[in-house]
Amino acid sequence: MSKNLGELSGRKGLRDNLFEELGMAAAPTGTVVKGDIEKLAEEFKIGTANVYGTATFYDFLRPENKGKKVYVCNGSSCLTAGTQDVVKQKLGSHFQQEEIGEMCCLGRCHENSSFNMNGINYSGDAINDMEAVIKDKKVIADKYHVGNYGTQILTGAFPGVEEWYAPMKSILGRTKEDLLNELKISGLRGRGGAGFPIAFKLESCKNTVGNQKYIVCNADEGDPGAYSDRYLLEQQPHLVLLGMMIAGYIIGADMGVLYIRAEYPEAIEITQKAIDEIRAKHFLGNSIFDTDFNFDFKIIRAQGAYICGEETALLSSIEGQRPEVRVRPPYPTQQGLFNKPTVVNNVETLACIPYIINNTGAKFASIGKGRSTGTKLVSLDSFFNKPGIYEVDMGTPLSYVFNTLGGGLKSPVKAMHIGGPLGGLVPANFIEELSVDYETFSQKGFLLGHASVVCIPEEYPIMNYIQHLFHFTAHESCGKCFPCRLGSTRGYELISKSLNSDYKIDRDLFNDLINTMEIGSLCALGGGLPLPIKNALTYFDKEMNVYFE
Repeated sequence: MSKNLGELSGRKGLRDNLFEELGMAAAPTGTVVKGDIEKLAEEFKIGTANVYGTATFYDFLRPENKGKKVYVCNGSSCLTAGTQDVVKQKLGSHFQQEEIGEMCCLGRCHENSSFNMNGINYSGDAINDMEAVIKDKKVIADKYHVGNYGTQILTGAFPGVEEWYAPMKSILGRTKEDLLNELKISGLRGRGGAGFPIAFKLESCKNTVGNQKYIVCNADEGDPGAYSDRYLLEQQPHLVLLGMMIAGYIIGADMGVLYIRAEYPEAIEITQKAIDEIRAKHFLGNSIFDTDFNFDFKIIRAQGAYICGEETALLSSIEGQRPEVRVRPPYPTQQGLFNKPTVVNNVETLACIPYIINNTGAKFASIGKGRSTGTKLVSLDSFFNKPGIYEVDMGTPLSYVFNTLGGGLKSPVKAMHIGGPLGGLVPANFIEELSVDYETFSQKGFLLGHASVVCIPEEYPIMNYIQHLFHFTAHESCGKCFPCRLGSTRGYELISKSLNSDYKIDRDLFNDLINTMEIGSLCALGGGLPLPIKNALTYFDKEMNVYFE
C-alpha cells in the first residue's frame, strides 16, 4: 500500500507536495481541519483515512496542537538541568495553560530554559525578558562556544561563495567513478548514528537504473543533547549544500532535498538564504558550469516527529504518508523517495564530502583512528563550563574534549548520556577509558552516535531518567511494530508504578521486555532504547535495585 501511495504522491513531485500542503493548512489554527483533509485527499487522489492518519501523527499537525501559542522544550538536557518548571511557571503568567504546548529538544542544550514562540526559539535568560519578547517580538540570539582540536574540516572560516563553489567546475570534469573512489578511500562513515560507509550507499544508487534520483539530507536532528547539525545548517550551510551537489553528480541525481525539523526555524531560514545565494550566482539550475549537470534544492519543513530521523520514515513523511518505518529490502538506494533511487545521509556526513574531494580520500583517511576516519563534531551541554560544539580528530580522548575543550564540569555528575536517547548511559568514571571513535565506544558497550552529551547530575535519580526514556520512545514510536509500540508503553507503566507506589518490578519480566524490544523492533528506536536501560541496570544497580524484586 505504501508503495502505491508513494506513486500517487509522486505524481505532483516535490514542487506541489502533500506534506507541505498539510503544514500550510495547519498554520492558521495549529491543526488540519476536516474540510482541508478531504480537499487534499481528493486533490492528491489519496484516501481520506490516509491523509487523516498522516495529519494526526505529527506534533504540530494533530488536533491536540490547536490553539497553541508557545512551546516548552521537554528534551533530556533541559530535563536534567531542571530549568523547565520555572519556564512553564513564568509562561503561565502570560498564556493560558491550553495555549502552552511542548516541543522535543530545540537544540538549545548549551543554555536550557528553552521555549519557542512565534516560530522563534529562545533559551537562557530570555524567559526573564518576556515583556520584550511578547510585546516587541524581540529576538534573543543564543551563544555557545565553537572550537576544534586537530584538523578543521567543519569549523573553519568560510571563504565566500565564489571561492567555495569554484572547484565544482573541475569536479564536474572528473568521472563519477573517480569521485566515488575517493570517498571509498576516505572511509567516511555516517555521522548520524549508524556509522554506515557513505560510499556504499552512493555506489548502490549510482548502479541502480532510474531516470529520476534524489539526494536527501536528513536534518531531522531530534536527539536531545545534539545540536551539531543545527550548527552546520546555521553557520556552515554551504558545506552541506556543496556536499549534496557532489553526491548528486556521482549518483546521477538532479534534486537535493533537505528535510529540516520545525524545531530549528533559524536553520530553515538560513539554509534557504544560502540556496538563494548560490542560485543567484548561477551555480544551481540547468547546465551548471556549462556542463550537462543539472541540480537544484528543495527544503521540506518537518512537523515534529522523532521517528523521521529514521531514513525510511523520513521518505514516507516527504511523500505525505504516515511516517512509518519501511521493511527492507528494497533499500532506499533502490526504491526511495516516490519509489525512485535515493541516497539519504545526515548533515554532518554530507558536509565532509567537499573536503575529501578537494584534498583526496587518503588525506581524510589519515585523520582519525582505525575505521573511524576524519573528524567528529561533539555537542556539550550546559553542565560544562564552556558548552558548545567542538570538532576533534576521531580518536581524541574523551577526557580531553570534556576537561580541556569543554573547560570541565560546573557541578558533579554521575553519568553522561552520549549519542542521543538510544545511546549509551556512560558512568562518569568511564570517561578516561573512552575516545571519540566508533570502536572504543562499541567495545565498552556504549554508542558514539551523534556524539551528543547529556549530563545527569549526582542528585538526579537514574530511575526517573529511565522513565523519561521509555516515555520519549512511547510518544515517538511510529507504531508499526509491536515490540516498540507496546514495549515502550509497558516499560513506562512499570517504572511509573514502581516510582509512585510500593510495587516491585519483576526483574526477569523487565529483562524479557527490553530483550524483546532489542531483537524484535523494526528500527533503532525500539531496538536502541534497551542499550541505555541495560547500562543503567549494570552500572547503577545499587541505586535501582530498590525498585525490583
